Amino acid sequence: MSHLKIYKYILKEISVPSLLSLLIFTFVILMGRIPRLTELVISKGVPAIEIFRLFSYLLPTFLSITVPLSFLLGILLAFGRLSADSEFIAMKASGISLYALLKPVLLLAILSSLLTAWLTISVEPAGKSAFRSKLFEIASSRASVGINAGIFNDDFDDIVLYTHSMDERRGIMQNVFISDERDGETPATILAQEGRFISDPEQLSLTLRLSDGSIHRRPLKENKSTYQIIGFSNYDINIDMSKQLGTDKRRRSRSELSWTELQSARRQAESERDLRRYDTVHHKRLVIPFAPLVFALVGVPLGLQSNRSGKGAGFALALIISLFYYLLLSIARTVAENGALPAYLILWLPNLLFFCGGAYFLHRTAIEKPMAFFAHPLELIKRLLKKNSSKPEAE
Repeated sequence: MSHLKIYKYILKEISVPSLLSLLIFTFVILMGRIPRLTELVISKGVPAIEIFRLFSYLLPTFLSITVPLSFLLGILLAFGRLSADSEFIAMKASGISLYALLKPVLLLAILSSLLTAWLTISVEPAGKSAFRSKLFEIASSRASVGINAGIFNDDFDDIVLYTHSMDERRGIMQNVFISDERDGETPATILAQEGRFISDPEQLSLTLRLSDGSIHRRPLKENKSTYQIIGFSNYDINIDMSKQLGTDKRRRSRSELSWTELQSARRQAESERDLRRYDTVHHKRLVIPFAPLVFALVGVPLGLQSNRSGKGAGFALALIISLFYYLLLSIARTVAENGALPAYLILWLPNLLFFCGGAYFLHRTAIEKPMAFFAHPLELIKRLLKKNSSKPEAE
């Protein structure tokens, strides 16, 4: 069999389980968002098409994690099967070394890294920004659409709104009554002839503009006889959208900044703390795309040494390795933001550790001297899987 056919065979063996794993992992992660988003459909009457758009905006964030994880699982399953079926031994007997088999793996690793780089650097920030904007658009539109005449509305924090009548076409409320308890020491009752909502998608702010009315206040800490009445021709109430958006942040977060905006923010940072945080985001977006490459070096020797432990062991190994990698990355990010070590040094450390460890494991496997300490964890995983699968039969 020619080298080209073997390379195509390995590409297929890795690609198929990787794609299936990508679909499964992404779906499982998306399931965590379904309850919150479906609540918008049930309680707010948001069209299903808008919910699908929100899911599409979230997808790049999840793919930047599931693409490397799925690629790692594909390698472990593919090389684990090659080892279990003695195909790897047959290839070595025909003169094909382990380093030669690494070529198609590195090709897929490079493609996965390029895809992950595109997601983390460009698509993910745009998706997060679009998600926040769409969520604000839905919340602000439902603020006026969801208000019915003759019904007290308490959707906003510490504000109860009542309107006698509503002009649906212009979105103008007539004869408005508002109980405003945002300032606990000085609650206010506001009466106005008209009111309408004004939204600002750029600042993620919603304003209720009232016309021709009066504000009635009775400060709780002062004499009970004190009563204030203030008349106005126009009065704006800034609505806190954190309850509707599910967040207390009004400004765009660092993760929502595009690559150009992030570089500009780094240059214009007003403090050392802000500069560290921008540097952390900058290097994190560069570090994560290298995960498929380091996973390839680690996955090939581990897949071959897993031998006959089965697909369950490969799945467990993929989760353990990826969890350890992202845990190191999370710790490195915290250290970088606190300023203990520079971001350019600490954030690249997980990749460096995995690269050196993977290269060493690969060399040991190539010279047929596998790492002895792998046998115990793999055997433990195998026993746990057998124990779990035998429980229903025992019952």
